[in-house]
Amino acid sequence: MKRTLILGGLSAGLLASAVVAAPAQAAGDVASDSLANTNLAAQQVAAFWYGEAKANLIGATPYDVETQVVGKHVSTGGPTADTKPGVVPAIGDEKKTTSVSKNVNLPKTTGKVFFIGADGQPHWCTGTSLQSAYKNLVATAGHCVYDTTSNKATLDKWVFIPGYYQGKTPWGIYVGKQAFTHYDFDVYEDGDRNYAFVNVYNGVLPVAGGTDVDWVSKPYPTKALAEKAKAELEAKKETGYSKLEIIEYIDHWKIVPVGSPESKKVEVSHWQFKNVAGQNDDPKTTNFVSGLGVNETFISQAEFRSPPGTQNDGDSYWLNNGKTFVYSKQINGSWKYIKRTFWINYDLDYKVKGIVLSIGLKDVGRLGDNVGGQGLAYNQKVGQSVYVFGYPSGKHPDGNHAFTGHTLKWTYGKTFAAKASDIKAEEIIGVKSSFTGEGSLGSSWLSQYKSARRLGYLNGVTIGVADTDGNKRYDTSVSPYFDGETYGVYKVAAALWSGKIV
Repeated sequence: MKRTLILGGLSAGLLASAVVAAPAQAAGDVASDSLANTNLAAQQVAAFWYGEAKANLIGATPYDVETQVVGKHVSTGGPTADTKPGVVPAIGDEKKTTSVSKNVNLPKTTGKVFFIGADGQPHWCTGTSLQSAYKNLVATAGHCVYDTTSNKATLDKWVFIPGYYQGKTPWGIYVGKQAFTHYDFDVYEDGDRNYAFVNVYNGVLPVAGGTDVDWVSKPYPTKALAEKAKAELEAKKETGYSKLEIIEYIDHWKIVPVGSPESKKVEVSHWQFKNVAGQNDDPKTTNFVSGLGVNETFISQAEFRSPPGTQNDGDSYWLNNGKTFVYSKQINGSWKYIKRTFWINYDLDYKVKGIVLSIGLKDVGRLGDNVGGQGLAYNQKVGQSVYVFGYPSGKHPDGNHAFTGHTLKWTYGKTFAAKASDIKAEEIIGVKSSFTGEGSLGSSWLSQYKSARRLGYLNGVTIGVADTDGNKRYDTSVSPYFDGETYGVYKVAAALWSGKIV
C-alpha cells in the first residue's frame, strides 16, 4: 500500500539521563488482546513452528504490509513531548555503568517475530526484548501484531525468536500471550501509535521424540460444513493443525437415488453390485434397484476377439480389473458386442485432512534472563543519535536487492521530525537509513547504545521506509514518536506475568 510521507527537521536534543516520574496515563488509552491464552494453546503454537522440520519457519517471508511511504522534506512541524522526558533502564543497567567499545556489537535482544498473515501464509518482522518486571516483554511495530489487513484482532500463531537464523532457534521460541497497543491504533490505525508490546511465555526448545501425525476429521454430510470446520480450525490461535484440505469420503453403507445432493457414482465389482441388488450370478442380467445401474458400451468384433487385459477368448469374459464384463448377444438378428461396468450411487460426505503437530517441548526460561532486555526512552528531544537494528529484506525501487533478511543489520543516524498525514501520522520521526522495508518492520531504534554491553534505550520502532530524494533507493526509516502515552502502554504490559507453557 502506498503511503505519503512529509519529512522535516527539528533542533537536536539530549536524552534524559535519569528515570523520572511516570506521566499520567488514562486506562482507556490501552488496548489489549489475547494471543495464546492457555498453556495448551501456547504449546500448539510452538509445535506449529517446530513441526515439519521447521518448514513454516524456514518458508516464512518478510511481512510487507504498509512498508513503503513516499514524500518529501518540509521545514516545519514535528512531534512534541507531552510530559517530562524519561527512561527505563535496560536489564542489567539498573545501576549506571560506563563502557567503551570501538566496534558495534549486535544486540542479543533483537530477533524475528513470526506469525500467520491475513493471506494465511507465514511471515516475519523484527522485534526486540525489552525491560519488564518479569523479563517477558517484546516490542515491535503495531501492524506486526495487529491484523490491519483483514481487520481481525491479532495475527495468528505469534512468536518471538531472538537470534533466529535459517531455522536455528538458539535461545528457543517465545510464544506471545498478550498484546498491548494504544487504543488509537487498535481502533483507528493511527500511525502515531503504530507500536506494540507483547508478553511472552518462557521459551521452549524441542526435545527428541516429537512427531508429525496424519490426521483426518469425522465425516461431514456436506462440503459446506467441512469447509466451515476447516476454517474454524485455521482460525483457532491454539490450533496444532497444518496443511489442512478437504477430501471426499464415500459412505459405502448408504446408497441414495441418482440425483441426490452430495452423492457420487462409484464403479464397483459385480460381486459388490449383486450383493446389493440381490441378483443372480449372471452379469448379463440386472435387477435394477434405486441407486444402482450399469454402463454399457458397444465395441467392435475385433476388439471383442482381441480383448486387452485378458486371455479369455470365449463368448463372454471379465477383464483382469474385475469390474468390466464383456459379452455378445443378438439384437434384431445381428450379433452385438458389449462392454459393461457396474456402479452404485453412494452418499458422499467430506472430511478435513491435515497434520497434527505433536512436538515434545522443554522449558528454557525467561526471555530477559536468556538474552537481556533493552531500556525504554520517551519524550526525548528530536535530533539525538540512534542505532537501528533489524532484518531488512526485499528490493529497493530500482531493483537492487541489497539485503537478504537472513542476518541482523544495523544503521546509525540522528532522528528528525516527520509527518505522514495520509496515515494519520502527525508526530513521527525519521532517520537516514538504506534499510528496505520488508523484514525491517519493527526494527529497534536504540539511543545511547553501549556496544560493549549491547544495551541502550528503545526510542522507536520502524513502521515504514521512504525514498525522499526520488532516486529509487530507500534512504529513510520512520517510527512513531515515543511519548508519555507510549510509556503508559508499555507500563501496563511490563507489569504482567506470563509464566511457563511446559
